[in-house]
Amino acid sequence: MSISQPPKLSCLPTKLPIDGAVRIDLEEGIPVFRASSTVQSRVEELLTKQQETSLSTEEEQELDCYEEIDDYLSFVNRTIRNLSIASTQPAS
Repeated sequence: MSISQPPKLSCLPTKLPIDGAVRIDLEEGIPVFRASSTVQSRVEELLTKQQETSLSTEEEQELDCYEEIDDYLSFVNRTIRNLSIASTQPAS
């Protein structure tokens, strides 16, 4: 099985907490990486503000960085899940 290159992150949000930014859940024996509740709350705060008024340039950049992190975590989770599935299937 070939694994594609991970997406590149161009930035990390300035308000991203260094500790506790990502949590790991176990689903059917497979680790799943997710943004912590602190990060999720910040993203929701930015999205709510975006709907009600315009975000500052700094806030727009922060939200864009969170989106990149989400894409990256999705890639990691997808890769781990695919590797797990491939390892349990009989060789052809």
